[in-house]
Amino acid sequence: MATFLKKDFFSNNRKKLYNLLEPDSIVILFSADSYPRSGNQFFKFRQNSDIYYFSGLDQEETIVLLHKDTKSETINEYAFITEPDEEILVWTGHKYTKEEVRNISGIENTEYLDAFQKSIKQIINQADNIYYSFCGNIRAGNLKNLSLENLKILISQEYKNKNQIDLDIYSHSLRVAKEKHEIQTIQRACNITGECFSEILKYVRPGVYEYQVEAEITRKLLSLGAQDFAYLPIIVSGRDNCVLHYTTNRKVCNDGDLLLLDFGSELDYYASDVSRTIPVSGKYTKRQKEVYNSVLKVMKQIKQKFVTGNSIVNLNKECGELIQNELLQLGLLKEQDIKKQNPEKPAYKKYFMHGVSHYMGLDIHDVGNRNAPLIPGMILSCEPGIYIPEEGFGIRIENDILITENSPVDLCKDIPIEADEIEEIMNS
Repeated sequence: MATFLKKDFFSNNRKKLYNLLEPDSIVILFSADSYPRSGNQFFKFRQNSDIYYFSGLDQEETIVLLHKDTKSETINEYAFITEPDEEILVWTGHKYTKEEVRNISGIENTEYLDAFQKSIKQIINQADNIYYSFCGNIRAGNLKNLSLENLKILISQEYKNKNQIDLDIYSHSLRVAKEKHEIQTIQRACNITGECFSEILKYVRPGVYEYQVEAEITRKLLSLGAQDFAYLPIIVSGRDNCVLHYTTNRKVCNDGDLLLLDFGSELDYYASDVSRTIPVSGKYTKRQKEVYNSVLKVMKQIKQKFVTGNSIVNLNKECGELIQNELLQLGLLKEQDIKKQNPEKPAYKKYFMHGVSHYMGLDIHDVGNRNAPLIPGMILSCEPGIYIPEEGFGIRIENDILITENSPVDLCKDIPIEADEIEEIMNS
């Protein structure tokens, strides 16, 4: 994968990590597993975000080993990769050479995988602390990395006396605030998504199918240089746009429907995340525009609260209050509903079920504590919505916001967002 990020970026990330480690420590990072699809076919490979952040290496069956040797006052770095052979070259194509690994990551000691077991047994004896991801999955789900599981067995059998420390605490603390190059990459991704969206406005019309819209988005994103979608695109019309994560994308878009477009391009694994809700016919009904403008009003208000010291948890609370006010104005809630509501399940949740924000970065829902104070360099989504199944439509609007020492910066500010502007483009 071509990258905008250079080896100095990955080397500096490792240097920042060393400053957090205990003396005489090793760090072990494993690439993501390849998941079988059928027979000898695999799903598209997606690298583990941490190993990419610390090395830039984007290849399966890769291990990075870092050794902070306080006794000798040295830092030793190792990368282990698949040794290419004729069969691999014929069936799957090029694999990294040792020189390529050095050029991409800045890691000088590069060996083939068969050297890992010998190397780890030599180096682990020189360390008191072993850092690795206890989970390997930020959602703490059931997916297990086989290499990680094998490491846990090795440690439990032969190195019980070593301190085992969860790397996630440290890697996530570094990843949560973005450096200049990361911000620039996400801005590029947002620009591509925005240019694609403007083109799609001219394509959508009654009778087009959701999958045809998805195909046009895919064509445009890739032609503009995106390496992939940041997540499965949500292209949903009619009543189903009240379904938050609909990805079927097979229905026809009918005259009078609203079409919810929620998609983002990905560059170097860095995500953009944009949502707009547009009229299939090119013109909102009076009620649709009324609700759209309510959601947009909330977005304009809440994004000003994306400031240092605030938190995602507090943003959700503040946004809920703003949505509640709009629901009263729209006639969807009454004062009586609010007076008798359960504080644990406020009345507005009937029409706004999700949070207003999540961290963004190498993962579309990136690492970070939702209760932590926001700091400069963080990038978050801002996505208020109102969903009215009984009226047959929902509306979500979403941009990506950079936290700075001063005012929040909207990375999607150039993407059409006003209802009148969207109608004008669709009818031009």
